[in-house]
Amino acid sequence: MSIEYIISMVTNNWPMFLRGAGMTLLISIIGTIFGAIIGLLAGVIRTIPMPERKVKRIFLKIVNAILTMYIEFFRGTPMIVQAMVIYYGSALAFGVDMDRTAAAIFIVSINTGAYMAEIVRGGVISIDKGQFESAQAIGMNHIQTMLHVVLPQVVRNILPATGNQFIINIKDTSVLNVIGVTELYFQTKTVAGISFKYFEPFFVACILYFVMTFTVTIILRYVERRLDGPENYSMIGQPTQVTLPKNNAGL
Repeated sequence: MSIEYIISMVTNNWPMFLRGAGMTLLISIIGTIFGAIIGLLAGVIRTIPMPERKVKRIFLKIVNAILTMYIEFFRGTPMIVQAMVIYYGSALAFGVDMDRTAAAIFIVSINTGAYMAEIVRGGVISIDKGQFESAQAIGMNHIQTMLHVVLPQVVRNILPATGNQFIINIKDTSVLNVIGVTELYFQTKTVAGISFKYFEPFFVACILYFVMTFTVTIILRYVERRLDGPENYSMIGQPTQVTLPKNNAGL
């Protein structure tokens, strides 16, 4: 490996590396946000208790069955296969010519949503049942209990798993080159094809991936610490001093 060649290659091709890294971050950020929203909705719906009325119970069972099929399918198949089926399959079956970037964001979003749905469901289940009972005792329905009692705790509990999913998405965007998305792996492959040298360009790509994932890790740890608050708390204001009357001083 020649350091001089790597410096020369980066100097001549830095716009391609920069565009690729930018596209990777764009797809990862938007896909993770949309995926978290999808997962939050799916996870909350799957934790709704079965109603007593028969019609509502049947409807909820149908919704749960659809969500289960969605989750199991996208968790059980590789993203690279999903990209091929969704992008090329939609064009062949329905005549839909999807924009590559929009297709990439859609693929990452629904893939992330399937994983986040199980993460959210696990977070809701981990909340003590006494909190649900206490909320019902003061007249809250299921939606109010979720919004005001459960979800604030769930969001904090699932933050590390959400950050981990974001890091996975940064790396997994590399498979989207199969549908022509010009992310970092695609741009690196283009640089390598021009020079017919593969080690040096992909070594640079490796460093860029590490910088992105490590930066995200540091930011998420900072957010977690901010949400946890300070470890030590101090009382606000001066303590009130109580003095006993003279006739009770000997008691």
